[in-house]
Amino acid sequence: MNNTTSSTEKNSEQNTTNENSYQPLSHEQIRNFVAEDDSLEGKVILVTGAGDGIGRVAALTYARFGATVLLLGRTTSKLEAVYDEIESMGGKQPAILPMDLETASYDEMQKLERLIDKEFGQLDGLLHNAGILGALTPLEMYDVDMFAKVMQINFTATFKLTQALLPLLKDANNGSIVFTSSTVGTYPRAFWGAYALSKQALEGMSDIFTQETQNTTNLRFNCINPGGIRTNMRAHAYPGENPMSLKTPEDIMSAYVCLMSNESIGVRGQVVELQPKD
Repeated sequence: MNNTTSSTEKNSEQNTTNENSYQPLSHEQIRNFVAEDDSLEGKVILVTGAGDGIGRVAALTYARFGATVLLLGRTTSKLEAVYDEIESMGGKQPAILPMDLETASYDEMQKLERLIDKEFGQLDGLLHNAGILGALTPLEMYDVDMFAKVMQINFTATFKLTQALLPLLKDANNGSIVFTSSTVGTYPRAFWGAYALSKQALEGMSDIFTQETQNTTNLRFNCINPGGIRTNMRAHAYPGENPMSLKTPEDIMSAYVCLMSNESIGVRGQVVELQPKD
């Protein structure tokens, strides 16, 4: 995609530019987005599950395109490693936000919102990447405690964190919230149990948030379905699969940057499949 106006210039125009003047991008354009070096300049973006996999690569990519990245995750040592990578490549100083989404209270999330406001004064983007697979087994046999854990991390905590951070996101010129879905979220599949149901719930939540905010705010809510990616979660789900046959997280970052950039203004309530079947 050819960009004739830099992101820095667009940032200065956000208060006066009508969102409706932007032609929403197609899913193909989102998948094949070519970012400017400053596409995310001036933005503050929080990434959950930032310690490894897609979350780690997204955090590094956002920093590479000019964003200040807030790294949220359960394992501090992993977040510290990503922090060091961002600093070593000359990115803006990130922040480490340790939080276990399985046990974190809503009060803790509200305190996080106040901390971000105090330290950064803004929040422009939120990538919900954290999640767990749970068990691959018939629902009839699904352990109820594991079911509750999967739904808590993948869905309930995601809802609570989104709601807690909404005051800051609504204050952004063009706030973007991106949920991570899955093919089994859009097309439920036997034996995928709580994982599939949690992803269905995320897609529904994105749709409802879109309907409730599209006429009163500049917020945009969208889902990304990354497809089969070379990650630890994928390896657990498909232990017999050759990982070298899969795309890497780096291969799919164009869409992640696009949905956080001002180029995606007007893209709302979408589930963007990054590896659609022909």
